[in-house]
Amino acid sequence: MKLSLVNSSRTSPPTDSELATIVRTFHNARVLVIGDVILDRYVTGAVQRISPEAPIPVLRPAEHHCTLGGAANVALNIATLGGEAILVGVIGNDSAGEDIDRLLRATPGVTSALVRIAGRPTTCKTRFMTGSHQLLRLDEETTAPLDQAGLVAVMAAVEASLGAVDVVVLSDYAKGVLCDGALDAILARTARTEQVVIADPKRADFTAYRGAAILTPNEHEVRVATRIEAEHDTEADRAGRVALEATGGEAVLVTRSANGLTLVCRDLEALHLPTRAREVADVSGAGDTLVAALAVALGAGAALADAAMLANATAGISVSKPGTATVSRQELLDALHLDDLVATDRKVAALDEAIEKVADWHRRGLKVGFANGCFDLIHPGHVRLLNDARAACDRLIVALNSDASVKRLKGPTRPLQNEMARATVMASMAPVDLVTLFDQDTPLEMIEALRPDVLVKGSDYSVEQVVGGDLVRSWGGKVVLVTLREGHSTTGTIRRMTAAQ
Repeated sequence: MKLSLVNSSRTSPPTDSELATIVRTFHNARVLVIGDVILDRYVTGAVQRISPEAPIPVLRPAEHHCTLGGAANVALNIATLGGEAILVGVIGNDSAGEDIDRLLRATPGVTSALVRIAGRPTTCKTRFMTGSHQLLRLDEETTAPLDQAGLVAVMAAVEASLGAVDVVVLSDYAKGVLCDGALDAILARTARTEQVVIADPKRADFTAYRGAAILTPNEHEVRVATRIEAEHDTEADRAGRVALEATGGEAVLVTRSANGLTLVCRDLEALHLPTRAREVADVSGAGDTLVAALAVALGAGAALADAAMLANATAGISVSKPGTATVSRQELLDALHLDDLVATDRKVAALDEAIEKVADWHRRGLKVGFANGCFDLIHPGHVRLLNDARAACDRLIVALNSDASVKRLKGPTRPLQNEMARATVMASMAPVDLVTLFDQDTPLEMIEALRPDVLVKGSDYSVEQVVGGDLVRSWGGKVVLVTLREGHSTTGTIRRMTAAQ
């Protein structure tokens, strides 16, 4: 598949509703995950005394459980988000390997293509816990590179799986599976195919991943590799571009914990996304969740910028959960819906806030449109007007007549909905970027204050009749008349409703 960096059909960032539309297509994603498979074991119990043998706590275990970690956790997250994953990695002939095999067999959406290597231990991390506190972690592993037989077996599994996927994730935990021989062979092989390759790195030398389209280092990893701090946006941008040159790829996505994400694409301005986490309980596995969401979104056909936004939202949910956690497709949809409601509230602004917002849009070179009306009952004519208005500008303001203004214009029985109800409905409309209220009979004062570039009105007016049209033209703007749909008006709708009673 061809990697699309941005959605060329859209001139503004996607709304959460538009992102949710992408999430509903996640079932189309087919992803091959290659890398270090890890078993995460947890031994949880109570500590009531200190050992008489040494100054250490004595743990009485009450519960044992294990979960998929590393590359296996990436595959698990892909499945819980609704995609399909094939997992290629290495396990040993030991109990940890058996546990991983059992967990994968119980996971719908993940096809195991694991290679068993006798004499090579399965990577296993055992955490001894009391409550939410970790007392000790025991790591049983080898970081030795694959031997020739292991490399051949892994490449055979990769070769057998490539034809069934659109995206490849290299999940490197520096446990030896993605050794020089494996990385070189995989990247050489994928260079001859259409798959998008995402590399989640652990090496300090990013040139090892040359050939991957997207690199996803965290702040620490990019700092070690580029010797550039990435705490602030400008530094993250610079570090990302150095990393981009090292890989020769299309993009670098720097994950910056509480500072969100920075997406650096070749020949484009960096995209800085603030974190969407409302609260942080545990960051364990959040990187795996983010990479999984990025891969699934790309596999579903999303542009890279949209996929990064969805990955950011998914990681924000993940860190709110204790332990290594997955995020389901429904959880992501629920979070996007909640954020959309919050964003709807934020669209409604007083005039002073609207002036500041428009000034910011103008500083960024955006064309600002302005439409006004009572909008008492939204009907197809209104929808047509708003869509056409938004097509003529980069940002659209809708100014609503206040209740008092509507009464003066329409009579004592109007409006049917109060001004805040009308503002809330209008703010929920996708073409609308800002909603504000005016109390005068005309929006002339508001037009003077906001200085829009485009003034939009229905075609039942002439250009000369549009209030404020001469003002907008005086500062270089224009008036756009939108063709109205016949048979649709609020007054006509009310008349039909009352006649039917």
